[in-house]
Amino acid sequence: MTNAPGSPWAARIFNLGSADDFNALALQIFRYQAKSVPIYRDFVGALKIDVNQVAQVEDIPFLPISFFKTQRVISEGLSPAITFQSSGTTGMVRSEHLVADVSLYEQSFNLEFERQYGPAEDWCILALLPSYLERDGSSLIYMAEKLIAQSRFRESGFYLRHQGELVEQLQNLEKRSVPTLLLGVSYALLDLAEQLPFPLKSTVVMETGGMKGRRKEMIKAALHAQLQKGFGPQPIHSEYGMTELLSQAYSQGKGRFTGPPWFRALVRDANDPLTLLEAEQAGGLNLIDLANVHSCSFIATQDLGRVYENGTFEVLGRFDHSDIRGCNLLVD
Repeated sequence: MTNAPGSPWAARIFNLGSADDFNALALQIFRYQAKSVPIYRDFVGALKIDVNQVAQVEDIPFLPISFFKTQRVISEGLSPAITFQSSGTTGMVRSEHLVADVSLYEQSFNLEFERQYGPAEDWCILALLPSYLERDGSSLIYMAEKLIAQSRFRESGFYLRHQGELVEQLQNLEKRSVPTLLLGVSYALLDLAEQLPFPLKSTVVMETGGMKGRRKEMIKAALHAQLQKGFGPQPIHSEYGMTELLSQAYSQGKGRFTGPPWFRALVRDANDPLTLLEAEQAGGLNLIDLANVHSCSFIATQDLGRVYENGTFEVLGRFDHSDIRGCNLLVD
């Protein structure tokens, strides 16, 4: 088995010029995956869908995300260069994302971070992600490591349990008005907010990942309000990503997420998974991630959401609250 050369696909995925370009490439990738990814091929066949008759993106079938827990979701003839695993409590079956070409992931998160926040080198990046650092195979840790490595600030890095050191670091950066990104799992940010003796002005606080069983889950508005008590009145940002994707979406404080040009969110009927809903109707989130070209780009998540006419989306909760893992699982 071989690894996938990303460049032939990358040139098209990361240089989309219009919605028509996205639709055309999505259909091409669908046909490629329906032929080359065994579990997706079987899934499409079980639905009795004629691949050649699928003429629009809305007719593409979305693979249930749970398949990543039990099946190898990767193109035939390719082997994983890296395997990402979802988080979970002891005994829980974890999802595995077999990534044939990690350069696609790196291009995806670098390009979208820069599109929304500017070059990573211009940020001091502080990562407060204890739940992720305590295990192997986290795609979030991989991304954070790469972004931190690009930062020109020596203070950038991970903080596992050294909250006193982190508070001192934030105080120092604030005094110098250094543009700082504090990326943290929600429960750890709450712990920090309760200890922080001053408001942050030069720091963007970005939450991800929920409570991981460490605190009671909160609706997002309540979480952000609590964080603002400690960090100050500036909007709390959010990152939305998951093990099974190679792209992220970000919210800069309004509760609506924006993804990259090669990413699209759709909403399906909660009672009829093959039926898509109109804009602003709530249902199950279907995600298209064209960067996932050697796995599956069309995923039916367990998240509930709402998509707006301009392509932004909200995350409203989950279908199954007993199996909470991934990023941004809070109720909006």
